[in-house]
Amino acid sequence: MKQLDWTGTIGTVLDPILIIAGSVLLLAFFAQMISSFIWMPSAEVIGAPVKRNPTDNILIVGKIALYVVVGVVLAYIIGGNLVATESKGIVERIFTQFRPVWLAMLLILALSFLFKSKLGLYGKILDNKLGLIGLCVVMFWVLTAILATGLCIGEYCTTPIVQYDELQQISGMKNKKPGWAVTGEEGKYYLLGGDVLARDVFSRVIVGSRTVLSIAPAATLFAFMVGITLGLPAGYFTGKLDTVLTFIANLVLAFPVILLFYLLVTKDIVETGIPMYLAAVLFLFPLIFLTILLTSKFRTRPGELALYLGISLILGFWVYLGLTFNYDPLGLNIFSMDPNTLNIFVSVVFVNAPTVYRIVRGLVFDIKTRDYVAAAQTRGESPWYIMLWEILPNARGPLIVDFCLRIGYTTILLGTLGFFGLGISSESPDWGMTINEGRKLLSVFLHPAITPAIALMSLVLGLNFLADGLREESLRD
Repeated sequence: MKQLDWTGTIGTVLDPILIIAGSVLLLAFFAQMISSFIWMPSAEVIGAPVKRNPTDNILIVGKIALYVVVGVVLAYIIGGNLVATESKGIVERIFTQFRPVWLAMLLILALSFLFKSKLGLYGKILDNKLGLIGLCVVMFWVLTAILATGLCIGEYCTTPIVQYDELQQISGMKNKKPGWAVTGEEGKYYLLGGDVLARDVFSRVIVGSRTVLSIAPAATLFAFMVGITLGLPAGYFTGKLDTVLTFIANLVLAFPVILLFYLLVTKDIVETGIPMYLAAVLFLFPLIFLTILLTSKFRTRPGELALYLGISLILGFWVYLGLTFNYDPLGLNIFSMDPNTLNIFVSVVFVNAPTVYRIVRGLVFDIKTRDYVAAAQTRGESPWYIMLWEILPNARGPLIVDFCLRIGYTTILLGTLGFFGLGISSESPDWGMTINEGRKLLSVFLHPAITPAIALMSLVLGLNFLADGLREESLRD
């Protein structure tokens, strides 16, 4: 079998269009940057004709080129799923592998647009162009992580996105170029080439998304639980409590982030048991937060409080024991975390929590002076009720935006740790580790390092776009 080209049969028509439109878009981008120093875009005045200047014309050209590029990409996706298999190039075959993701995205977006008036802030983000782009990118990677090896619901199973196991080595496929036919397997290709150990780069990148998306959002959520639980009373009560907590937060923030990460996950520090002790303390905060939340809400209804609190604490301590000490009293081992993952998880929480604390503290300083807080105090509400049910909901906009951005920062940090060989394991397909393995031969073979780097960049960019869209929509509330 011959090596696949990049775009196959449909590329003869679409490639020239994509090259021209992409070049025009790139030129328009740089031309707009230069012209904006000379002419500002014309402001529209109701009832008066708009006089266009060169900057306006460049923006129009850039938008047209962007729409053409998007249209060509959609044509590749649709064409890749329609043309005959033997006529497909690398791009079309990759898009075909992602067919379960495209179908799931179409279903989710269709339902989202149908019920967007009832979906609150999520519904509003659908009307924000930048936010919608970010949402689609993030949704793509989330669905990719879920459907990577296939998902079964009853008797129905989706087609796996990956073609091979991320650790499988095939003789003769070491450092092969993208589109290379697999030795001894008719019709099978390493779509993005093979790495230095003859593993499929495409499959490793897809499975690597699971590693990133299983740690970054969950660790960021735990960091928010810690930061919110400490930031609310510090900003509301001030005084000595605020002074002590702020001093501790500043002490942690005084260390360079990468150095602090490096120290927390190195072998010598792990052997001292410090990460496990940190986990024992930090992982308690979600339980503390949940307990205070329910107590402040149902304090006048002791029967409901006992029921909800009992169920929450039983489940919470079950999860706590499994994640922290890898101990399951029921023997089901549903909640567990291997030592390397625990070290990285705790490091993310420990590093991010002080920053979240300072953000929450600053928001509380501002919101606690509002009239509705004074009204709650007049009604005789408890301080924790005011903090959790009056102040916190009104601080959700900045916190949601920061949550999205912080997942992006955490993704970069996880990639950095993997790049320095401090990831989950030496054979882990996480993107940082894969980039590190590929960069050793970067001057000869680009694909093993470039592919995970693009994946990492696209996810972080999508999260930033989503955060920008959420910020714009939250400011309109």
